[in-house]
Amino acid sequence: MWCSAVGCIATLILSLLVVPLTSQAQRPTTIPRIGFIGPSSATAAGHFLDAFRQGLRDLGYVEGETIAVEVRWAEGVADRFPDLIAELIRLKVDVLVVGAAAGALAAKQAEMTTPVVFTAVTDPVGLGIIGNLARPGGNITGVALALGEGFSGKWVELLKEAIPTVAKVAVLQNPTHPIAAVSLREMQAAGQALGVRLRLFEARDHRELEDALARLEQEDAEALLVTPDPLFGFHRRRIVEFAARRQWPSMFVRREFVDAGGLMAYGPSFSESFRRAAYYVDRILKGTKPADLPVEQPMKFELVINLKTAKALGITMPPSLLLLADEVIQ
Repeated sequence: MWCSAVGCIATLILSLLVVPLTSQAQRPTTIPRIGFIGPSSATAAGHFLDAFRQGLRDLGYVEGETIAVEVRWAEGVADRFPDLIAELIRLKVDVLVVGAAAGALAAKQAEMTTPVVFTAVTDPVGLGIIGNLARPGGNITGVALALGEGFSGKWVELLKEAIPTVAKVAVLQNPTHPIAAVSLREMQAAGQALGVRLRLFEARDHRELEDALARLEQEDAEALLVTPDPLFGFHRRRIVEFAARRQWPSMFVRREFVDAGGLMAYGPSFSESFRRAAYYVDRILKGTKPADLPVEQPMKFELVINLKTAKALGITMPPSLLLLADEVIQ
């Protein structure tokens, strides 16, 4: 059908106006996608994810609008990391955030090009995850925990200061943890100097943890010292309730155990480590290579004491120790 000159011109103008608008409406909006793998579970360690998300918000990101976060949890099982990493890589995440040494090692061994930010890793250089702290090299950087030489003995020292009569301490440890051997050596040296005998109980997985707790039922220890590991973090309420039932004063590295009812914790802030991971994500998304981002170490260690637990155990905490505490839970 033929159209008049005026009609054809009007139709042409309308089509020129409509096509660009339709094209613009159909153009997909892409936002950076971040993969996040927590070492424990949403129930046991959701506050770590909250800290990371808060770090993103502090930098101006709005989840769902300017950034997306794909979350996975290892459930305290180190062997789950490789599959979770592979799953997120298939989703083509722009940056991968992994918690704990097991996650960082799995990311290193995956030999991928996706930028990786690790957090809560004790000794990334010693583990071969990075070349050095100042220039990590490769596609991996992040936040270390600096539980280095001379640190682990302080757990024994603080227990002895809190309970001067303590002479036998049960130690719960995962022997596969990167600092297990160093920690044990330092704790034993501190124990020997203070007249405290340590009894070691090992657990590599959930089943072995239950076995260790069963054996601890027969132990005549006077206190419990739990070394750092995602497995114990996943089961922290179980462990804290066990210590309370045995009427044992307990020492941990993470304050979350004290929030759950443990007596004391001394160590760096794990939540702060996850919050700082957001800074690395931001720098990488803006073009900085992970190899050029120095690995951070914590500048402050915190001592947290649960005074309510102390009273339930019949312990009068020394004023000198309470003054040293960064936080006292009443």
